[in-house]
Amino acid sequence: MNKQAMLDGINQHKSLNELEACLPDILASPSDVGQVAMIVCRPRTDDRKILQSCELSSNDGLVGDNWKQRGQWRSPDKPANIDTQINLMNVRAIKAIAADQTQWPLAGDQFFVDFDLSISNLPPSTRLQIGTAEIEVTAEPHLGCRKFSDRFGRDAVMFVNSDQGKQINLRGINAKVIKAGTVSTGDVISKR
Repeated sequence: MNKQAMLDGINQHKSLNELEACLPDILASPSDVGQVAMIVCRPRTDDRKILQSCELSSNDGLVGDNWKQRGQWRSPDKPANIDTQINLMNVRAIKAIAADQTQWPLAGDQFFVDFDLSISNLPPSTRLQIGTAEIEVTAEPHLGCRKFSDRFGRDAVMFVNSDQGKQINLRGINAKVIKAGTVSTGDVISKR
């Protein structure tokens, strides 16, 4: 599915007040054992492919994703940053921002999980079991950017980039693959 097809279905953006009203549900996310709700592969820039199952590799990240080929977003001529190999976003947060599930892939994350991604629950270096793979949370920030604003609205960026939004990682977290394995929709994600 390409970006334009997804953008064509976007409804009116939610207001900051509407988004903040969703915080109690987001804060109720499980903190020890969660679940993978959606897997998204980005085979090319602005293309998204929803997967039922995927392979994670310590060399390539999500196999078939263009993370490695894109390089660093600020300096595409530099090799891809291993600390941004895998992106995870809380499924309750994306539901608050885009109720229509077909719009979730526009966020650009590979995994949408029902799991507490807050700094207090998952500080950098925390290892997570996801399916049969193991990943490690990195310190690289994952914040709302211009693309996120264009797709979900200015209030959505204010929501995820607020002080509280940063503490609970509403925009998501970055991770790197420690142990290769398979991940499927519905699999458990848990702290090691």
